[in-house]
Amino acid sequence: MRPIYAQIDLAALAHNFGVARRCCAPDKKLFAVVKANAYGHGVEAAVSALQEADGFAVCALEEAAPVRALAHPEQRILLLEGVFQAREYLQAAQWQLDVVIHHPQQAQWLLGQELAAPLNVWLKLDSGMHRLGLSPAELAEVYAQLNGAPQVAELNLLSHLACADERGHELNEAQLEAFLDQLPEREFKHLSLANSAALLTLPAMHMDWLRPGLMLYGASPCAGLSAQELGLTAVMSLRSEVLAVREVEAGASIGYGASWLTEKPARIATIACGYADGYPRQAPVGTPVLVGGQRAPLVGRVSMDLITVDVSGLPDVAVGTPVELWGAQLPVDEVADHAGTLSYELLSQVTARVPRRY
Repeated sequence: MRPIYAQIDLAALAHNFGVARRCCAPDKKLFAVVKANAYGHGVEAAVSALQEADGFAVCALEEAAPVRALAHPEQRILLLEGVFQAREYLQAAQWQLDVVIHHPQQAQWLLGQELAAPLNVWLKLDSGMHRLGLSPAELAEVYAQLNGAPQVAELNLLSHLACADERGHELNEAQLEAFLDQLPEREFKHLSLANSAALLTLPAMHMDWLRPGLMLYGASPCAGLSAQELGLTAVMSLRSEVLAVREVEAGASIGYGASWLTEKPARIATIACGYADGYPRQAPVGTPVLVGGQRAPLVGRVSMDLITVDVSGLPDVAVGTPVELWGAQLPVDEVADHAGTLSYELLSQVTARVPRRY
């Protein structure tokens, strides 16, 4: 069996949820965000480990099915993008889901349905991110249409922050003001604004419900603050083994395109991991890899199934030496930074061919 696998530490996941809980007032409620297969960690295992959550947030109806099967009946499940077709409201009502409405068309679809039970609705305000959401004028119109409608149990207000990872960014205050501007004229049952970064560093954004996502998986959502500084523990450790070690002469080329040449004689370890496993193809020479517990630089191009690492300074490395691509000892944020991407992407793009071990 190919030696690559993702070790998932469910105790670390529960620990990180505890950090989120301690960062907000006792009366606040938390939607644990488990979309995209719990950021690549496995949604069934994540939901089982997050039973202290007040609810869960997923992208769409198809992601809600395994969550509803495992969640307690009183735990809410929020569809962050709402429904994509009118008939999906029927299933949402059957599963007792909370639904986001970010476009007037979704409101019209809802008003045209006869549901088994009314739904908890979250109107999404575009407070300044300009991706999804109702304009203030649209929100006023949709609110008037849905307030008191038989298809609606609760009307709630939600928005999403564009720059919460940057403390002091002027858009944070502007989005908060835009959100609060909707409240004097309308009555909402619940409010939600804070993501992971706002939960950790922007207490003014803490409304009735908070939505921790990335922080649950042990990566930092905040620029300039490491996961360790935030008290977070890595949940996924992507691990493999050395498949081969070879001695090469000075001037030897390594990997596709002969794009990297040795400056002096070197020992090169080949590792079972590549972009088909989710390792970033764009990772440059020098990206750290932990080989036998010690750091070594990536050299040559990342290929589909393999990477190569310079282990000239690690004489004990041999076939079978354990490797950590990121995880408990090598922060995923650091690898993402070298690769010019985000830990969100690295975690969620680990492919299905990589076994998860819990």
